[in-house]
Order: sequence, then structure tokens, then C-alpha cells
Amino acid sequence: MTEEIEFILDSTQESMEGSIAHLEKEFTNIRAGKASPAMLGSVFVDYYGSSTALNQVAKISVPDARTITLQPFEKNMLQTIEKAIMIANLGFNPMNNGDIIIISVPPLTEDRRRDLAKQAKVEAENAKIGIRNARKDANTDIKKLEKEGTSEDICKSAEEEVQTLTNTFIKKIDELLVAKEAEIMKV
Repeated sequence: MTEEIEFILDSTQESMEGSIAHLEKEFTNIRAGKASPAMLGSVFVDYYGSSTALNQVAKISVPDARTITLQPFEKNMLQTIEKAIMIANLGFNPMNNGDIIIISVPPLTEDRRRDLAKQAKVEAENAKIGIRNARKDANTDIKKLEKEGTSEDICKSAEEEVQTLTNTFIKKIDELLVAKEAEIMKV
């Protein structure tokens, strides 16, 4: 195969791996009943005028499966952190005891579990769209090379390889989704 084709295949695989990594990150944000610091990954705090990730201004720990505690590095940040958690609209009610913020993670209701499972399906479908877009871009690039004189056989085999990559990554997404749905629906 030509260097151009190798480059197209490598960049396509890299793009598809990026879609999987993004999906896994999104799945960590979908809570499945157990408390986890990742649940607060989308919370940003106004820290001296700049938007800062929560884990940069407080120590986040999980003492048990239903509790998250936050210990601000600066005590004057308690109110700001509490407000940021409320604004993030994660369904948590933070309690401030003067030293730390305690978040009790409520158990999931059946309806909420179904909603989270739907959300996981949407994220999986978005990842599949990313995979298909990478395939489309690769096939477009391969067709350009074919028009520029690259052998038809080489281009055909490259397109088949792109399809094999696509099938592999779509299957991986389906496996991740099944695992996440099982995790969400487990009571």
C-alpha cells in the first residue's frame, strides 16, 4: 500500500479511537447509582474571575457509595462551590457544614434509570455518527487518490480495511452501551 493510504488508515483509526474515548468519558458522567468524583466533572467554579474545574479548587472524595465530600483548598470557596453545584443542575443538594461540603447521592428511581439508559443510548449513537463520519472522510480521501492515479485494487482494499475498522469500532460501542445499560439498571 502507498504511504498516503497508510496515513489515511492511521488517521481514521485515530479518529475512531477518539470517538470511543469521548464516549467512555461521557459514560462516566452518567451516574449509575454509586457516588463517584466523576459525577462532578462538569462542574466549574468561578475562581478569582476564571472558570475553574471543581477538582482544581477542592479535594473530592467518596467515603461511601452514597456520599461525596468536597474539601475546598480555601475555606472562602465553600459558598461558591455550593452555588456552582446547584447551578450545574445535577440533581444534588449540597450541604455545607462550615468545613466541607457533603453531597448525599439519592438512590435512582426506576424512571430515572430509564432516562439515564436513554441518555447512554444517545451518547452511543453520537459516537457511532463520529465513527461513520471518519469512515466517510477516509473513503473520500481514498477516492481522491484513485482519481490521482493510485491503483484501483489498492483503493478497493483500503476501502475494505476502513469498513473493517468501522465494524470493529461500532461493535465496541455496542459492547460499551450494553455494559453501561446493565450498570444503570442494576438496583
